[in-house]
Amino acid sequence: MIRPCNREDIEEIWAIVNDGAQAYRGIIPADRWNEPYMTREKLLHEIEDGVAFWGFEQDGALQGVMGVQDVLDATLIRHAYVRTSKRRCGFGGKLLRHLQKLTKRPVLIGTWADAGWAIHFYEKHGFRLAPAGEKDQLLRRYWKVPARQIETSVVLLRGEIPNED
Repeated sequence: MIRPCNREDIEEIWAIVNDGAQAYRGIIPADRWNEPYMTREKLLHEIEDGVAFWGFEQDGALQGVMGVQDVLDATLIRHAYVRTSKRRCGFGGKLLRHLQKLTKRPVLIGTWADAGWAIHFYEKHGFRLAPAGEKDQLLRRYWKVPARQIETSVVLLRGEIPNED
């Protein structure tokens, strides 16, 4: 079952994000890796900043989460993670399809440039890599990330982003 997450889910969201992020250990540049990958404070800040989490629930527990955030004229998919023990069960794809149905806006996803499996996952679901010349501009326009993260990330998109006026 896919459902919106609420305040009672914070601890479970936090656990899933940090468990799922282990797949990126050694992929994320060492200077961008934290332990835990996301603190509770950072998670709460993301929610306060407008990231709404949705979860895939099975057997009474969340197994995967994805956040959505409307920024300017686009919808961002943020913090997409599935429990390590539940990877390759289709939960991520189901969440992604569900969240895409919630918006008519273009959808953008940022991920680490060296995370080939993540890029492939999003491409398999109809996203395309933003050209190198556009990805820095997109990351600066829609995300609040440091320059080092911009250097080491890619953006995938679905739909057309209007030109900045």
